[in-house]
Amino acid sequence: MIIVMKPKAPRASVEHVVSVIRENGLETHLSEGKEVTIIGVVGDKTRLSDVNLQIAPDVEKIVPITESYKLSNRKFHPEPSAIQVGNTKIGPDNLTVMAGPCAIESEKQLLSIAHAVKTAGATFLRGGAYKPRTSPYSFQGLEEEGLLYLKRAREETGLATICEVISRESLACAAKYVDMIQIGARNMQNFQLLREVGRAGIPVLLKRGLSATIDEWLNAAEYIISEGNPNVVLCERGIRTYETSTRNTLDISAVPVLKSKTHLPVIVDPSHASGVWEYVAPLSRCAVAVGADGLMIEVHDNPECALSDGPQSLTFNHFSQLTEELRAYAALQNRAFKEAP
Repeated sequence: MIIVMKPKAPRASVEHVVSVIRENGLETHLSEGKEVTIIGVVGDKTRLSDVNLQIAPDVEKIVPITESYKLSNRKFHPEPSAIQVGNTKIGPDNLTVMAGPCAIESEKQLLSIAHAVKTAGATFLRGGAYKPRTSPYSFQGLEEEGLLYLKRAREETGLATICEVISRESLACAAKYVDMIQIGARNMQNFQLLREVGRAGIPVLLKRGLSATIDEWLNAAEYIISEGNPNVVLCERGIRTYETSTRNTLDISAVPVLKSKTHLPVIVDPSHASGVWEYVAPLSRCAVAVGADGLMIEVHDNPECALSDGPQSLTFNHFSQLTEELRAYAALQNRAFKEAP
C-alpha cells in the first residue's frame, strides 16, 4: 500500500508515519515530490492491522496496491525515474541512444565502431562479450577479452558501456569493466540471476522475455529492485507471435502501457525486434514518437561479415542518417539529444 501525505506535510509528520511502519517490521520507500510526499509500504500489511495510520498527523489517504509488483509501480513513485549511468542519464528529459555490435569481434573493430557511433550522437556503446545463442555452434563471444576492449573503448571515447551477462560468474567479471549490465530476453525470469544483479548494485537494462506479459516483466524488475538496486531500465525488444515476416513482433503499445504502470525508464530495441536493417529506422522513429526514453541499435562496420546478427545491423552511414532524423523526433517530445562528452 501507499500512504499519501497532505500537501506540504511537515517533515516531522512524515518521520512519525515512517517510524510507526518500521516499528511494526515493514519497510518504507519515500517518494518526495514538490508538493506531496508518498510513503510506500512493503511487507506483510497485516502487521499494521492494529494501527490506524489514517488518523496520523497530516495523512491524506491510504491506497492499497493490488499489483504484485510494488517498488517498480508508478503508484509508489509517481514521478518518472532518471537512471544515472556513468556520465550520462537515462530518463524523461533526454533521448538515450545505445549503439554498437551485437558481438565484440576484435579490439580494432570495436574501437572503430565506438568512434563512429559517438560521432553520430550515441552516448552508449553496446557490445556482446557473452552471447547466449540458439545454436551451440554459433559464435559465443570473447568473454573477458571482449570486456577489456569495451573498457578501452570507453577510455578513448567517453561513451558509457553496456554488456549482457548470463550467469553469476559473467556478472562478477562484467562489473569490473562496464557501466551497465544487460539481462537478455532468455534470462528475464532467471530469478536467481536477477537477485544477484540486484545485490551487485550496478545499473541494469532488463529486456522483455520472448513471450512475457508486461506484468511478468515488471515482476522481474521487482526482483532486482527488492534486492536494493533501484537503477533498472526496461527494454522492449519484440515478442514471439505467429508473424514470420520479422524476427519478432515489436510491441510498440508496451511503451505507453509501461509509462502508465511504472516509473522506470523504457527504451526500445528495434534491431532485435525486426531482424531486418531496413525496418530499424521506421521502428526507431515510431518508438520515440510514442515516448520511449531511448533506443538500442546494432551497428557494425561490415554487416555482411558480422559474426552475429549482421542482417539487422546498420552501417555507419545508415546509423548517422537515422540519428539526424531522430533529433527532430526528440525535439517534439521535448527531449534533449545529448552528445557524449
